[in-house]
Amino acid sequence: MSQASSHKRLNLLTGDWVLVSPHRLSRPWQGEVSDPKGASSQTHDPSCYLCPGAPRVGGVVNPDYRGVHVFTNDFPALLETSPDLTSDDIFVREPETGLCRVICYSPRHDAGMSALGEESIRAIVRAWMDQTSELMGSRDISAVTIFENRGEMMGASNPHPHGQIWASRTVPNELKRETDRQTAWIRQRGRPLLSDYLDREIEAGERVVLSNTHFVVLTPFWAAWPFETLLAPRRPVSDLTELSDDEIASLANILSRLTRTYDSVFNTPFPYTMGWHQRPSSTDAEGFVVHAHFYPPLLRSASIRKFMVGFEMLGGPQRDLTAEAACARLREAAARAGVQD
Repeated sequence: MSQASSHKRLNLLTGDWVLVSPHRLSRPWQGEVSDPKGASSQTHDPSCYLCPGAPRVGGVVNPDYRGVHVFTNDFPALLETSPDLTSDDIFVREPETGLCRVICYSPRHDAGMSALGEESIRAIVRAWMDQTSELMGSRDISAVTIFENRGEMMGASNPHPHGQIWASRTVPNELKRETDRQTAWIRQRGRPLLSDYLDREIEAGERVVLSNTHFVVLTPFWAAWPFETLLAPRRPVSDLTELSDDEIASLANILSRLTRTYDSVFNTPFPYTMGWHQRPSSTDAEGFVVHAHFYPPLLRSASIRKFMVGFEMLGGPQRDLTAEAACARLREAAARAGVQD
């Protein structure tokens, strides 16, 4: 079957199907054209709630931090306590508690991950590890989700480069599905799902974007977003705390190269949602391998994005640009950025 025809691909991590329709790439576009935002030219903005020494809403003043800075979110989605709730067969609810923190990558207001050196990114990775270790050690926490929304297009409420850490009492939906699928795979086949998948992708080669000694970045066979990537370790570790010093250095290297590659695709700061899926602490999670997802919305240019609407909301994910074509575009961008393998 030609990859130019419509077909479905199975997401091994979730069990969802993705509809691929490459023939739609030629359709005319008269929809929204966004005004792409460039990177800030200010190294420090005294009105920014995340800059060193600046006051946050509520009166708290940020310390004059010089590296990575982590603090408790002033407007957390999860609270540490929850009242008793009534529930029945129809209106089902239960308490959900947890902790939400903000991680500022750097004191520089203008420096996203793609503009930071690898030493600075290593500090971010170590902060992720420290936060995971601390929060997973709490008996009230089952999962630690680390993520970043970059750019206004992905809903970032503040332009200062930062991410978030949400630690929840229960396992979130997507992580629960991935955990169940990975556990079932290793029990049936004896090896981690992502190890088997990575071996096949490396052998095929057509969807591998970047790689180094310890990590691989690829456009997943089942990708739903146009330039979606999956970042996975060659050694099957279950969470970030298990990384060795060499793996930390390799992760910083691949994150630097990938974010610079993204910025090179349309010569603009590339918006995305990035997040880490780690082993839940409340379950065995046999065969779980830590990995990061990058979900960028841009489709045809810096001003035209992919919308998850219509069939996507009512039926399931659909994409026009195939994973293979997206990988080729990303490899070209990596070459322009000077970060290719």
